[in-house]
Amino acid sequence: MYVCDAHRHLGVLPAYPFYGGPPVNPDITARATIDELIADLDAERTDRALVIPNYGVPDVAVSFGFNELVVEAAARDDRIRAGLWVSPRPQDAELTAKALTLATEPGVRVLKLSFLLGGHPTDDAVRPQLDEIFATARTHGLVVHVHTSPGAASDIDHIGHLVETYADAVPLHLVHFGGGMSGHIKLIGSRFFDWIESGKQVYTDLSWAIGFAPGWLAAEIERRGIGHDRVLFASDQPWGDHAGELARMRAAMGDGELADQVFHRTFSHLYD
Repeated sequence: MYVCDAHRHLGVLPAYPFYGGPPVNPDITARATIDELIADLDAERTDRALVIPNYGVPDVAVSFGFNELVVEAAARDDRIRAGLWVSPRPQDAELTAKALTLATEPGVRVLKLSFLLGGHPTDDAVRPQLDEIFATARTHGLVVHVHTSPGAASDIDHIGHLVETYADAVPLHLVHFGGGMSGHIKLIGSRFFDWIESGKQVYTDLSWAIGFAPGWLAAEIERRGIGHDRVLFASDQPWGDHAGELARMRAAMGDGELADQVFHRTFSHLYD
């Protein structure tokens, strides 16, 4: 069964002493080249992939430097769509402006940002950059991907401000569906469906989701009758595990209409 992967990374990061330990490379399956990426797609039987620069070390110039690589990948193989790394931080304004000049390149479908490396969704200092990023996305018909994880600036309580501010006009993809227990319960319990019912263009994937979340989300989609077209499969390679993510989502989504949406049709709607 071929699938579409709505969020994975390209590029090898330098070793970094995370959390006060020695320099390490935890993303051991990171790929440095387009050839390696294509080999992975072939081995996985991935039909389409949204590929984003790898990130996670404090030197944001590394991730910005991968933007040209993902654009080249999209130009080389029609299975690949590109996401550009951008930043809401004012100190990254020049790098973000350069990245946004690539927004019209063939195959570019996404602008990706995260607050893991600094900034806060409600901080006035990041608002000009956010406005520019979302305006570019609206002008060129792009989707904005935002990292979510419990606590700190990436918590769904804070990222929700972006949904309220921008998702009427721009599709906003909540990467990792909150990323853990509190985020999953807030989103599945009401917030995700409330946003959909209010007209927000909100999408998500369940990479990094903990055990109960995919099955509960599928059950709530069936019960409520909405949301089936807002969930995508994503491996988050190399930070995720393609085989594990795929097995979990197949088990939760079954083999009917919902699975077709999650693994194929919603990706095609957004990116093809």
